[in-house]
Amino acid sequence: MQKAERRLQAIFQKYNNSNFAKTDYSKLDVTKRIFKKSYIFLNKTTTFFFLGILSIFFVTSQTELFSTSTCLITMPSDASKWFREPEICDICEGVTQVIKIKNVSAAAFYRDYVLPATPVVVMDGAKYWTAQKNFSFDFFKKLYQTSDDSVSCQFFPYKTEFSSLLEALEMDPKRARLESGQKPWYIGWSNCNDEAGKILRQYYDVPYFLPNTSENIALNWIFMGGPGQGAHMHVDNVQFPSWQAQLRGRKLWRLAPPPECYYKCQEMEITVEAGEIIVVDTNRWYHQTFILPGEISITIGSEFD
Repeated sequence: MQKAERRLQAIFQKYNNSNFAKTDYSKLDVTKRIFKKSYIFLNKTTTFFFLGILSIFFVTSQTELFSTSTCLITMPSDASKWFREPEICDICEGVTQVIKIKNVSAAAFYRDYVLPATPVVVMDGAKYWTAQKNFSFDFFKKLYQTSDDSVSCQFFPYKTEFSSLLEALEMDPKRARLESGQKPWYIGWSNCNDEAGKILRQYYDVPYFLPNTSENIALNWIFMGGPGQGAHMHVDNVQFPSWQAQLRGRKLWRLAPPPECYYKCQEMEITVEAGEIIVVDTNRWYHQTFILPGEISITIGSEFD
């Protein structure tokens, strides 16, 4: 290092002692070669830059691409958490348990649970729905095999190997019946099929405790699977609170406050029985589900405004 410094100092000393003008540098062969390489580098950089701009313009100009196909880049399922706005801890501070209620009026329900975003279970929420007796694996298999399948709805395979709802509904009958020795399964899907939606609505109603001014979102979510299965701890990326009716089986819900509220709030657990409806703002409360021992678990739910 010292040797290199001495050589550099010697070069500067020679330059200071010389009468070489700065304008004469441009006449040197070495200077021409250096600037030629620099020009080529800058020229290539400029070319790539403009090619990039043209590529972006071409992609964004293809409006049909964005209106008829899925995203260009698939984001991780938990990517929404990275950009989630911090919550005000009023939604969970002082809430120590999920209570169960029944015979509640729409006004009281809205005032006591919807406005403060307090999770609650309505015990008689789906008590008289015929879906409890009619919904089954075979029911859904027949429904979706005979309806128009051209509409692509969202499907959650969870830990299964299935890539679509129709593929899942084609599983071995023994596995579907949750027989001993068969691989466990748990799936979920959104029903965006109008034909199937009309049939589904024949077996359930809008929950009686929702205010008349509330708009029930038409899109339904259905979750089905066997004991020991469920959804991992997560937060949804939705706009409104949700209700989920337990039609068959029993499911344990574990609710957790947002991370910024851990020191002010606490986690809670509640078991939802068949015929009950849990209401929770899944966009603000983290939640995990676990199907308890017994029969198959089937739930249906939706957002409401």
